[in-house]
Amino acid sequence: MRRRLWLAVTVVAVVAAVVASVPLLVVAAASNTAMLALGIPLLAVAVITATLAAGVVATRTTRPVEELSEAAGRLGTGDPRPVGKRYDVPELDQVADGLDSAARRVTHLLTADRELAVDASHQLRTPLTALSMRLEEMIDSAGDPDAIREEATAALAQAERLAEVVTQLLSPARRVGAGSADLISIDRIVLQQMTEWEPAFRHVGRKMVLIGESRLQACVTPGGLAQVIATLLDNALMHGKGTVTIRRTQTDRSVVIEVEDEGDGIPAELVSRIFDRGVSDRPEGTGLGLSLARTMAAADGGRVVLARRKPPVFAVFLPRNPPGDPDPDRERRAGPA
Repeated sequence: MRRRLWLAVTVVAVVAAVVASVPLLVVAAASNTAMLALGIPLLAVAVITATLAAGVVATRTTRPVEELSEAAGRLGTGDPRPVGKRYDVPELDQVADGLDSAARRVTHLLTADRELAVDASHQLRTPLTALSMRLEEMIDSAGDPDAIREEATAALAQAERLAEVVTQLLSPARRVGAGSADLISIDRIVLQQMTEWEPAFRHVGRKMVLIGESRLQACVTPGGLAQVIATLLDNALMHGKGTVTIRRTQTDRSVVIEVEDEGDGIPAELVSRIFDRGVSDRPEGTGLGLSLARTMAAADGGRVVLARRKPPVFAVFLPRNPPGDPDPDRERRAGPA
């Protein structure tokens, strides 16, 4: 493009110089032959100057278009680097703005896809681990039909929850909650998770205990809360020690579930960053669990906090009422789920 424009501008400039100079040379030759000898070199200089000027104009004119074309090509191959330049030409700047906007959208989509893959691998690992434990229990109980039936029922429930996790991960609204929050029994979700994780804790010689108030209700999605508790139990299993204590309490506005173990706790330098993606106190840790737990709790209007560093206590605060409901005692009158 630059070469074609340079040739076109050069031809126009040379023709203009010749057209402007020839009449003057004819007049000069008629009046004074010496003026003709001087005029011809001047014409040559004018032609050369016009050619160089044409090259400069062609370069300055085509460079923005070439840069925008290069940026569009990069974007087409999945490289979302922005143009990063403006040319003080409204039409060109509008194109650059459009390309930069498209680059930001592509970056957002690529980031979301990467996060989905990472989140899926982590969130699917938790129910798959529990399901594997149940299948191992079935194999160990091969001679006891009642035990096989019980473990098969638990494995089926775990498979159903695994399908629910997949549905949540693939939902376009997964970051703002894939289900409908409603008043549910906290005991049912907590006991379900304790049952699912009991083989894993027993396998390493540890146990879980449940204390605190019973018959509590919170306004959350069952699958989201189950995943939050599963993540905290998995975290206690992988990074903690001793007995894991699950405590249930409530305040005027929240139901609180605390998960405590007897481990060494969170290093002081990680306390402020423990919920950030990629932060872990062990080289083998993914640093995703607590970040995902906080995200899932927030989708239901709750939150996950580090209540104590050592021994570690993570607390989940869940709303007792739907958004906009000012009555903190409504679920007491409603009775258990």
